[in-house]
Amino acid sequence: MGFVAKEMKRLMGKAIHTHQMIKDGDHVMVAVSGGKDSLSLLWLLRERIKRIPIRYRITGVHIDPGFGTDSAGQMAAFFSRHGFDHRVIQTHIGPQAHGPENRENPCFLCSRLRRKRLFELAGEIGCNRIAFGHHKDDMIETFFLNVFYAASISTMLPVQELFGGKLTVIRPLYLIDEDIIQRYSRAMAWDQIDLGCPSAGVSKREEIRQMLHGLYRSNKKVKGNIFHALQNVNPDYLPSRRMVAGGQRHE
Repeated sequence: MGFVAKEMKRLMGKAIHTHQMIKDGDHVMVAVSGGKDSLSLLWLLRERIKRIPIRYRITGVHIDPGFGTDSAGQMAAFFSRHGFDHRVIQTHIGPQAHGPENRENPCFLCSRLRRKRLFELAGEIGCNRIAFGHHKDDMIETFFLNVFYAASISTMLPVQELFGGKLTVIRPLYLIDEDIIQRYSRAMAWDQIDLGCPSAGVSKREEIRQMLHGLYRSNKKVKGNIFHALQNVNPDYLPSRRMVAGGQRHE
């Protein structure tokens, strides 16, 4: 646990410092699903306040997607037991996103609706930052999802300003491998919250994850190379829309 906790703190601190993710006086909303990533982020962001010369507030927020589990009650109990300022929002976003008219990509709509509710709540309670628990593996998987299914070379950003700078999304865990977070979470012995999502384990993201794990097993350098490639883009060696369109006209 000692090495894992130290590594989590080091990499999160590096991400926050490099991108100036959190400043003195900030009010940070932490989006907490109840999984290992968001619980780790919530815990470490509060722990970090004890070790740095600036002060910020954190509020944990859980969006219950409405699949019929008691995630709202479980998260409210967790927040209260550990002394976190918090909000728990009950919704019907999950069933709405999985409706018959949206069977092809329910995860995209569910994520968009949950994020919209978080943005609204941030304005209501005066948060100027929203922290998500996305890690290194999420960044890589999102890149391939966008390439394969959105015809876009893009991924998540460590820091993203929205609404003219009134709200900033931050991802303090983006340098950390998922397996390190898994080990940290196991050592903390947190109960995992079941959201009851029917797409868990069968989504497009899961397909990408399995593909990548096969590549990682074949060569241990692959993950690092992909992650560094995301920060080493050479537009001069990518075809522009004009070039592609021109090529199509001559076919």
